[in-house]
Amino acid sequence: MLEHQLRDDLTAAMKAQDKLRMSTLRSLRAAIINAQVAGAQKRTLTDEEVTALLQSELKKRAEAAEAFDLGQRPERAASERAEAEIISSYLPQALSDDQLDALVARVVEAGGYHGKADMGAAMRDAKAEAAGRADGRKLAELVQAHLA
Repeated sequence: MLEHQLRDDLTAAMKAQDKLRMSTLRSLRAAIINAQVAGAQKRTLTDEEVTALLQSELKKRAEAAEAFDLGQRPERAASERAEAEIISSYLPQALSDDQLDALVARVVEAGGYHGKADMGAAMRDAKAEAAGRADGRKLAELVQAHLA
């Protein structure tokens, strides 16, 4: 499981005294624990849920780096980008633009979707097919283009 790998890598980072990796993995572990205890009772997250959580954390780091760049804080932006790089190493390989376009075309054709009325259903199927390997905004743009 991805959660176990994160825990093992945190232990290795602690032994190696890799401060950046250690702090990044600690924050990821905290996010996972918070997600586990959210709700009425504690539960174990699936690998898909952990992947979605990691994507959310990656997006936060990218947005923070952009904000630090705008605020003239290049050292903090670099730190956020370094953390994002560590997080992305735990995510599945992203689909290329060509692969994503082919995936969307296949989903739209297989589902028989036509027009904007089918956007929600086409997005649901495209997200399931992409399985966390594509940015939601880019996926939505491609689905919209294929439905037009």
